[in-house]
Amino acid sequence: MTPLVFVHGFMGGSAQWALQQDTLAASRELIAVDLPGFGENRDLPVINTIKGFADWVIAKLDAKGIGTFNLMGHSMGGMIAQQIAHQVPDRIEKLVLYGTGPNGLLPGRFETIEQSKIRAQQDGVRKTARRISATWFVDSTIAPEYPACAAIAEQSAAKALAAGLDAMRDWSGMEFLKTVASETLVIWGDSDRTYQWSQPELLWRHIPNAHLAVVPGCAHAVHLEKPQIFNMLVEDFLRT
Repeated sequence: MTPLVFVHGFMGGSAQWALQQDTLAASRELIAVDLPGFGENRDLPVINTIKGFADWVIAKLDAKGIGTFNLMGHSMGGMIAQQIAHQVPDRIEKLVLYGTGPNGLLPGRFETIEQSKIRAQQDGVRKTARRISATWFVDSTIAPEYPACAAIAEQSAAKALAAGLDAMRDWSGMEFLKTVASETLVIWGDSDRTYQWSQPELLWRHIPNAHLAVVPGCAHAVHLEKPQIFNMLVEDFLRT
């Protein structure tokens, strides 16, 4: 079976996909990366462009001898996945764009990118990680998976916060959408505070072979808030 590559978002890490392992690994290899500056790779030099992140992921897959793959990107990772799809379209079998969009300025976000940069510099990594992670759940800090998610976010390097925010702010994937060759599944939680509906709607309407799944009662972390539904959607899409 074609392997599935996970690309996490801002202040994420490979460990956040624990609830997907049993279901999605049953019939394929799962490859979950830790982007430079985040998770297990917090000590690597940071990257401040989406293309730079895409180049890094492609190089890692090349080093593993991975040719064709399925690709899932969440949040900032979804931007990276769009960039990868633009750069190596012939290598991606199916594409999952989850809680993401093509506009790096993140219109309608719970706060602007510049506000996040200022607050991160003032508050430090731990406080920023806990505050921003809370916005990813409908139930905020009382969500069952919030503590684990916040702990992963706390692993982020201080320099990676500003670098990641700059990478998103300075990127747009709008010109790529109509050229996406892979069959694509767009997943969005209807209470997402980071990516407003206009963002996944652009993906769904402009990518030629795109399907849409809107999950009610979820914010930015559908894979943690309703993992059974999320896993079912992804597994069905990859098998069909």
